[in-house]
Amino acid sequence: MNKNHYVIIMAGGTGTRLWPVSTSRKPKQFHDLLGVGKSLLQMTYERFLAKFPKENIYVVTNKEYEDLIHEQISDIGTQQLLLEPYKRNTAPCIAYAAYKIASQNPDASMVIAPADHLILKEDIFHQSIAVALDSASKNDQLITLGMHPNRPETGYGYIQYIPDSATIKKVKTFTEKPEIGLAQKFIESGDFVWNAGIFIWSAKSILQAYETFLPDLAEIFADGDGQYFGTNENLFVKKAYTQCVNISIDFGIMEKAENVFVLLADIGWSDLGNWESLHEIREKDEQDNATPKNVMSFNATGNFVTTDRSDLVVIQDLHDFLVAEQDGVLLICRKNAEKEIKEIVNAVKAEKGDRFV
Repeated sequence: MNKNHYVIIMAGGTGTRLWPVSTSRKPKQFHDLLGVGKSLLQMTYERFLAKFPKENIYVVTNKEYEDLIHEQISDIGTQQLLLEPYKRNTAPCIAYAAYKIASQNPDASMVIAPADHLILKEDIFHQSIAVALDSASKNDQLITLGMHPNRPETGYGYIQYIPDSATIKKVKTFTEKPEIGLAQKFIESGDFVWNAGIFIWSAKSILQAYETFLPDLAEIFADGDGQYFGTNENLFVKKAYTQCVNISIDFGIMEKAENVFVLLADIGWSDLGNWESLHEIREKDEQDNATPKNVMSFNATGNFVTTDRSDLVVIQDLHDFLVAEQDGVLLICRKNAEKEIKEIVNAVKAEKGDRFV
């Protein structure tokens, strides 16, 4: 373990595409979506705990999830839990953590990772992270992990890299969430990979990037030097976030910077962003149904069923459907109805208020 290596786990997202299980009160990172007895956050934390000093693992989340964090990671240090007073996307989130860590250790290198992703090949993942950290600590590089795409996904960022023999390849273009036609062209070209949202860089490099591309955010969080790790940190952060723009790290920095690199890594990755992606990795029966033991199916194929209350669920003549029951909400729809679920959530919120979302 290297005392200069840090981890920033981003755990503030809401994940409404997995509604009604994932809600604003308890988003997907706090759920055991894989049926393994641990939430996605706990799996992510333990993955890094195996290779990084515990005191160097930071979790950034919204203040409303403070109790959930303590419930699921009981031993996290007070200084390692960074509570955002308002939701302002990933650029302010990462800036808060990076400037805080740099104020204590300017020689730090860090891994930034979402709390809610699946990584099946953990040995390869740790090897890739070690290679990236070594390179980032020696060079002015903003490194991201790239995943080979298997479909024209419009919900991911795409990285076009310069195909050469280098282990860590120079990024040619960086495109965030393209339309379906453009995503298809990316797949066909062969030199595009998905951006997994896992970043590796030195504190010096990312702070320089903020100063260059997001100078307002840089000024806001640089003013915290002297406040971080002190009794006034929360007051400073609350004021700082009232001044922050809502912008992602992808739009704010990665698409603009010249020193962006990608490490191609086959780590068994999924962002578990919708019900179809969850169906892909869950154990299924002979009819391709992913269901708990209390489900009986008749002439039903390709379905995903999850329930927190019913003693028995029976499905018949359903094909490629989602049946999801959580906290008094029952949703039955096409399994691939990602866009429609977003519209449903908005409609439920408009008519029923925040109680169910």
